[in-house]
Amino acid sequence: MKAAIRMKTVQDQWDTDRSDLDAALAYNRKLWTILSTSATDTESPLPADLQRNIALIAIFIFNRSLDIIMEPKREDLDVLIEINRNIAAGLKIIPQAAA
Repeated sequence: MKAAIRMKTVQDQWDTDRSDLDAALAYNRKLWTILSTSATDTESPLPADLQRNIALIAIFIFNRSLDIIMEPKREDLDVLIEINRNIAAGLKIIPQAAA
């Protein structure tokens, strides 16, 4: 959520102060590098299809971040913010114990 909050703050202040844009995107890329590296490690207990999906999302995140750095557009942050929020919400769900 921290990465989403940082990007949302930049987006909300777009017209007055974008000075944290590069740092917010770098923080998000670092987060996704850690997540994708852990998820796709040969020792990862995650199913192969989930590993692949996380890797594909990470590639999308990296590409979109580069697009924003090259040509900053406020609305391009929307998808990065939403992905982070949705992943964070999914990670908060506690699986029910098997009965």
